[in-house]
Amino acid sequence: MPESCGVSRTAALQTGDHPHVMSSNGPRPLRLLSYNIQAGIGTRNFRDYLLSGWKHVLPFPQRMQNLDHIAQLLSQFDLIGLQEADGGSLRSHFLNQIEYLAMRSNMPFWVSRINRDLGHWGQHALGMLSRVEPYHIERYALPARIPGRGVVLADLDWYGQRVRVQVSHLSLSDRARRAQLDRLIAHCRAFDGVNIVMADFNCTPNNRDLQRLCVEAGLKLPFSPPLTYPSWEPKRAIDHILVSENIEIESVDALAYGVSDHAPLSMQIKLPPVSNAYLSSKAS
Repeated sequence: MPESCGVSRTAALQTGDHPHVMSSNGPRPLRLLSYNIQAGIGTRNFRDYLLSGWKHVLPFPQRMQNLDHIAQLLSQFDLIGLQEADGGSLRSHFLNQIEYLAMRSNMPFWVSRINRDLGHWGQHALGMLSRVEPYHIERYALPARIPGRGVVLADLDWYGQRVRVQVSHLSLSDRARRAQLDRLIAHCRAFDGVNIVMADFNCTPNNRDLQRLCVEAGLKLPFSPPLTYPSWEPKRAIDHILVSENIEIESVDALAYGVSDHAPLSMQIKLPPVSNAYLSSKAS
């Protein structure tokens, strides 16, 4: 059964602190970001995997600077999905990196899920940050040969449009990923609003199971998905943002940011116009 839980508010912010996003034409474009942050390690070449492997279990001063640099990027977006964060263990000085990034980027609402609990040695986590408070949150596990995969799901009202966002990090094996995509498909099909899936899929756009996700869940990829891995010389598109078929994708880009082995993936989408009834209710 999925674990349901409320969303957390960044302590430094008060209700209504997120910017006003309505215009005479309805909601402005929605800015999305999906980012595998590698727990703030900052790999810059393949040699770092060997020489800096200890950073996956032990703290180091540069990690906090890396997180602050990441927060500067996050502050430019409305909905953010994070993979490979740390939920509070020795390597992160027992800091919940999702909460810290929400605070530093002035994002009012955040939710996290511990995917793999290694005690003091690692709290592998997913996170979702938002400018609008979700009205429904779920955290649910995904099937895997080695337990430790899951999804953060949030339903929110983006000024008249109902939006469901799912954030995940899928397995490397085709068999496990196929079963995991079945769960994502089911949660998309159970929702009658706009669906958004942001994940490190560990597969390229031509993967048949990723294509099946699009067909069976009514989702689409951008026409030319950007290359995101490795961040210093991207050769593979394995991080993706998928949106409902009726949504206009205005732009998509893999950003050169250099604080992880994955490049952050940004997307700007245009939602359908809000109803006149909704605008009238806000005006009154």
